[in-house]
Amino acid sequence: MIFRTLLHALLSKFGPRLGHFDVVRTNFVTMPTDLDILRHMNNGVYLSIMDVARFDMLHRTGVWAIFQQRGWYPVVVSETISFRKSLTLGQKFTVESRILGFDEKAVYVEQRFVRPDAEGVLEIYSHGYIRGRFLKRTGGVVTIDELLEAIGVAPDGVSVPEWLLEWSRNAAAPATRAPAPSIWH
Repeated sequence: MIFRTLLHALLSKFGPRLGHFDVVRTNFVTMPTDLDILRHMNNGVYLSIMDVARFDMLHRTGVWAIFQQRGWYPVVVSETISFRKSLTLGQKFTVESRILGFDEKAVYVEQRFVRPDAEGVLEIYSHGYIRGRFLKRTGGVVTIDELLEAIGVAPDGVSVPEWLLEWSRNAAAPATRAPAPSIWH
Protein backbone atom coordinates (compact mmCIF):
# COMPACT_ATOMS: atom_id res chain seq x y z
CA MET A 1 0.00 0.00 0.00
CA ILE A 2 2.92 2.37 0.61
CA PHE A 3 3.92 2.23 -3.07
CA ARG A 4 0.35 2.93 -4.18
CA THR A 5 0.21 5.83 -1.71
CA LEU A 6 3.48 7.29 -3.03
CA LEU A 7 2.35 6.86 -6.63
CA HIS A 8 -0.92 8.69 -6.00
CA ALA A 9 0.88 11.41 -4.04
CA LEU A 10 2.91 12.04 -7.20
CA LEU A 11 -0.09 11.76 -9.54
CA SER A 12 -2.16 14.17 -7.43
CA LYS A 13 0.37 16.92 -8.16
CA PHE A 14 -0.60 16.67 -11.85
CA GLY A 15 -4.33 16.01 -11.52
CA PRO A 16 -6.87 18.75 -12.24
CA ARG A 17 -7.38 21.30 -9.48
CA LEU A 18 -10.86 21.28 -8.00
CA GLY A 19 -12.97 23.22 -5.51
CA HIS A 20 -13.00 22.17 -1.86
CA PHE A 21 -16.45 20.58 -2.18
CA ASP A 22 -16.17 19.09 -5.68
CA VAL A 23 -16.27 15.35 -6.39
CA VAL A 24 -12.71 14.10 -6.84
CA ARG A 25 -12.16 10.99 -8.97
CA THR A 26 -9.09 8.84 -8.28
CA ASN A 27 -8.32 5.91 -10.59
CA PHE A 28 -7.01 2.52 -9.45
CA VAL A 29 -6.47 -1.05 -10.69
CA THR A 30 -7.07 -4.10 -8.50
CA MET A 31 -3.64 -5.58 -7.76
CA PRO A 32 -2.74 -9.16 -6.71
CA THR A 33 -1.90 -7.90 -3.19
CA ASP A 34 -5.47 -6.52 -2.89
CA LEU A 35 -7.07 -9.96 -3.16
CA ASP A 36 -8.25 -12.32 -0.45
CA ILE A 37 -8.60 -16.11 -0.59
CA LEU A 38 -11.82 -15.75 -2.62
CA ARG A 39 -9.88 -13.84 -5.32
CA HIS A 40 -11.74 -10.56 -4.93
CA MET A 41 -10.59 -7.37 -3.23
CA ASN A 42 -10.34 -7.83 0.52
CA ASN A 43 -12.73 -5.70 2.55
CA GLY A 44 -9.87 -4.13 4.53
CA VAL A 45 -8.15 -3.03 1.32
CA TYR A 46 -11.19 -0.92 0.44
CA LEU A 47 -10.59 1.18 3.56
CA SER A 48 -6.89 1.59 2.72
CA ILE A 49 -7.71 2.65 -0.83
CA MET A 50 -10.24 5.13 0.56
CA ASP A 51 -7.34 6.65 2.56
CA VAL A 52 -5.29 7.06 -0.62
CA ALA A 53 -8.25 8.61 -2.46
CA ARG A 54 -8.91 11.07 0.41
CA PHE A 55 -5.26 12.09 0.32
CA ASP A 56 -5.63 12.71 -3.42
CA MET A 57 -8.80 14.71 -2.72
CA LEU A 58 -7.02 16.87 -0.13
CA HIS A 59 -4.16 17.59 -2.55
CA ARG A 60 -6.25 18.33 -5.63
CA THR A 61 -8.73 20.58 -3.80
CA GLY A 62 -5.92 22.60 -2.21
CA VAL A 63 -7.00 21.66 1.31
CA TRP A 64 -3.72 19.82 2.03
CA ALA A 65 -1.69 22.98 1.35
CA ILE A 66 -3.89 24.92 3.79
CA PHE A 67 -3.39 22.23 6.43
CA GLN A 68 0.37 22.17 5.89
CA GLN A 69 0.58 25.94 6.35
CA ARG A 70 -1.37 25.73 9.60
CA GLY A 71 0.27 22.59 10.96
CA TRP A 72 -2.90 20.48 10.84
CA TYR A 73 -3.38 16.84 9.92
CA PRO A 74 -6.47 14.61 9.47
CA VAL A 75 -7.48 11.55 11.50
CA VAL A 76 -10.39 9.17 10.94
CA VAL A 77 -12.80 9.03 13.87
CA SER A 78 -15.20 6.46 12.43
CA GLU A 79 -16.07 4.91 9.11
CA THR A 80 -18.62 2.59 7.58
CA ILE A 81 -18.68 0.82 4.24
CA SER A 82 -21.22 -1.23 2.29
CA PHE A 83 -20.46 -3.64 -0.54
CA ARG A 84 -22.57 -4.30 -3.61
CA LYS A 85 -20.32 -6.00 -6.17
CA SER A 86 -16.81 -7.47 -6.00
CA LEU A 87 -13.72 -6.04 -7.61
CA THR A 88 -11.42 -8.69 -9.09
CA LEU A 89 -7.82 -8.86 -10.29
CA GLY A 90 -6.89 -6.34 -12.96
CA GLN A 91 -10.18 -4.43 -12.91
CA LYS A 92 -9.91 -0.68 -13.33
CA PHE A 93 -12.08 1.30 -10.93
CA THR A 94 -12.49 4.84 -9.69
CA VAL A 95 -13.02 6.13 -6.18
CA GLU A 96 -15.23 9.22 -6.12
CA SER A 97 -14.68 11.31 -2.97
CA ARG A 98 -16.61 14.33 -1.75
CA ILE A 99 -16.82 16.37 1.44
CA LEU A 100 -20.45 16.23 2.59
CA GLY A 101 -20.25 18.78 5.39
CA PHE A 102 -19.71 19.13 9.11
CA ASP A 103 -21.27 18.63 12.50
CA GLU A 104 -20.12 20.44 15.64
CA LYS A 105 -16.86 18.43 15.85
CA ALA A 106 -16.08 16.66 12.60
CA VAL A 107 -16.13 16.57 8.81
CA TYR A 108 -17.96 13.91 6.78
CA VAL A 109 -16.72 12.46 3.50
CA GLU A 110 -18.57 10.14 1.13
CA GLN A 111 -16.58 7.79 -1.09
CA ARG A 112 -17.84 5.51 -3.86
CA PHE A 113 -16.06 2.72 -5.74
CA VAL A 114 -17.42 2.85 -9.29
CA ARG A 115 -16.94 1.11 -12.65
CA PRO A 116 -18.69 1.57 -15.97
CA ASP A 117 -21.53 -0.86 -16.71
CA ALA A 118 -22.21 -2.36 -20.17
CA GLU A 119 -23.67 0.97 -21.37
CA GLY A 120 -20.78 3.00 -19.95
CA VAL A 121 -22.76 4.40 -17.01
CA LEU A 122 -20.78 4.52 -13.76
CA GLU A 123 -22.13 1.89 -11.40
CA ILE A 124 -21.52 1.84 -7.64
CA TYR A 125 -19.68 -1.27 -6.46
CA SER A 126 -19.19 -0.09 -2.89
CA HIS A 127 -19.63 3.10 -0.91
CA GLY A 128 -18.34 4.34 2.41
CA TYR A 129 -18.61 7.26 4.76
CA ILE A 130 -15.86 8.75 6.90
CA ARG A 131 -16.14 10.98 9.95
CA GLY A 132 -12.84 12.75 10.49
CA ARG A 133 -11.27 15.35 12.73
CA PHE A 134 -8.19 17.47 12.36
CA LEU A 135 -5.42 17.78 14.91
CA LYS A 136 -2.72 20.41 15.39
CA ARG A 137 0.90 19.32 15.29
CA THR A 138 1.43 21.65 18.26
CA GLY A 139 -1.28 19.77 20.17
CA GLY A 140 -5.03 20.05 20.37
CA VAL A 141 -7.95 19.73 18.02
CA VAL A 142 -8.84 21.97 15.09
CA THR A 143 -12.29 23.36 15.83
CA ILE A 144 -14.98 23.40 13.16
CA ASP A 145 -14.91 27.21 13.31
CA GLU A 146 -11.18 27.15 12.49
CA LEU A 147 -11.79 24.63 9.73
CA LEU A 148 -14.62 26.62 8.16
CA GLU A 149 -12.52 29.79 8.30
CA ALA A 150 -9.76 27.94 6.44
CA ILE A 151 -11.76 26.17 3.71
CA GLY A 152 -15.18 27.83 3.71
CA VAL A 153 -18.69 26.57 4.30
CA ALA A 154 -20.27 23.87 2.19
CA PRO A 155 -22.29 25.23 -0.74
CA ASP A 156 -26.06 24.86 -0.85
CA GLY A 157 -27.10 21.33 -1.66
CA VAL A 158 -24.05 19.81 0.06
CA SER A 159 -25.00 18.51 3.50
CA VAL A 160 -24.63 15.59 5.84
CA PRO A 161 -27.70 13.31 5.75
CA GLU A 162 -29.49 12.99 9.10
CA TRP A 163 -29.05 9.20 9.11
CA LEU A 164 -25.26 9.68 8.92
CA LEU A 165 -25.28 12.10 11.86
CA GLU A 166 -27.34 9.57 13.84
CA TRP A 167 -24.92 6.78 12.84
CA SER A 168 -21.95 8.84 14.08
CA ARG A 169 -23.64 9.45 17.44
CA ASN A 170 -24.37 5.73 17.83
CA ALA A 171 -20.96 4.54 16.62
CA ALA A 172 -18.88 6.99 18.67
CA ALA A 173 -16.19 5.57 20.93
CA PRO A 174 -15.61 7.13 24.35
CA ALA A 175 -13.38 10.21 24.46
CA THR A 176 -9.65 9.46 24.72
CA ARG A 177 -9.52 10.58 28.37
CA ALA A 178 -12.74 8.75 29.37
CA PRO A 179 -12.64 5.23 30.80
CA ALA A 180 -13.13 2.52 28.17
CA PRO A 181 -12.90 -0.88 29.88
CA SER A 182 -13.31 -3.98 27.73
CA ILE A 183 -16.29 -5.64 29.36
CA TRP A 184 -18.36 -8.17 27.41
CA HIS A 185 -22.05 -8.45 28.20
